[in-house]
Amino acid sequence: MIKKAIPLELKRGDRSALRDLVVDGNTAQKIAKRARIVLLTAEGHGTTAIMRAVGVSKTTVWRWQEYFAEAGVGGLIKGRSKPPGKKPLSEEVRLAVVEKTMKERPANATHWSVRTMAAAMGISHTSVQRIWREHGLKPHLVRGFKVSNDPDFVAKVKDVVGLYLDPPADALVLAVDEKSQIQALDRTQPGLPLKKGRAGTMTHDYKRNGTTTLFAALDVASGQVIGECLPRHRAKEFLAFLKTIDRQTPAHLDLHLILDNYATHKAPPIQRWLQRHPRFTLHFTPTSSSWLNLVERLFAEITRQRIRRGTFDNVPQLQDAITDWIDHRNQNPKPFIWTAKPSTIITKYRRARAALLARLPLNESEH
Repeated sequence: MIKKAIPLELKRGDRSALRDLVVDGNTAQKIAKRARIVLLTAEGHGTTAIMRAVGVSKTTVWRWQEYFAEAGVGGLIKGRSKPPGKKPLSEEVRLAVVEKTMKERPANATHWSVRTMAAAMGISHTSVQRIWREHGLKPHLVRGFKVSNDPDFVAKVKDVVGLYLDPPADALVLAVDEKSQIQALDRTQPGLPLKKGRAGTMTHDYKRNGTTTLFAALDVASGQVIGECLPRHRAKEFLAFLKTIDRQTPAHLDLHLILDNYATHKAPPIQRWLQRHPRFTLHFTPTSSSWLNLVERLFAEITRQRIRRGTFDNVPQLQDAITDWIDHRNQNPKPFIWTAKPSTIITKYRRARAALLARLPLNESEH
């Protein structure tokens, strides 16, 4: 593209003003470049020489030559106004997107995507993204929940959390549960190891080599764990684990066990054994509230660190791995610190229950 050079005449004071812009260290670089383009043009330099000297494109040289001829030094400093873009969305449209996202569903899907919402509202998908981001809306995500229906929820929360925050003297508080049906899985093919720039690999399919159940008692104060792998999780196995706890804890201490409402924990053989061992006291979490039992946190750790990505040819290998993990942890035990007060939990529970009941039909909410 050939373009005729633009003759520039510098008015009185223009040359010194332009030089001041170039040498002043506080001048923005883009403005200093514009001033250099004009000064070099006035000195008779051609477009190619100016491009090389200033480090800009041919069209940039032409643009600021033309604009200086039109608007002078002030125009170089202010810059050219950009052509108006699309008219911004009205507040009514933005609020309509938010309302539709929260209160409606698309006709053929369970939730909105940016493109289905854009099509429904007649706007761009990037506009939907901005609106959702500003209002913290994430329709593609969903969190699981379960509000307990236990009529004694409040009393049980105060009992269990009270043991965490203010344990009785001369006693151990043990969070107890079983992690059942732990599978000894072996992968169908060997994976590749981790290396720089590449994650380790593991086949998505596997071979089942049997199961085991981990019975665990977490000492809430010290973080020590009493663990035992047994083939099943009936009352018979739970009773055997209670006897293990009895043997492995100081005989002069009372034992307060926090448990869920699994039927084996309340079976007649268990009740009869407890009557003969009065130092054991069982405390039950509310129904659908296993998160109140700190041993669940322990189960999450062992799953993440040892089980989920482990490969086991048989059940004994799996049991050995679990035992080794517990032994290693017990060498440097760290307790899980409970911080939530009963009043905080109960307030959130009542708010969640009220919201749930408000959405149920009348005949269901009465129950």
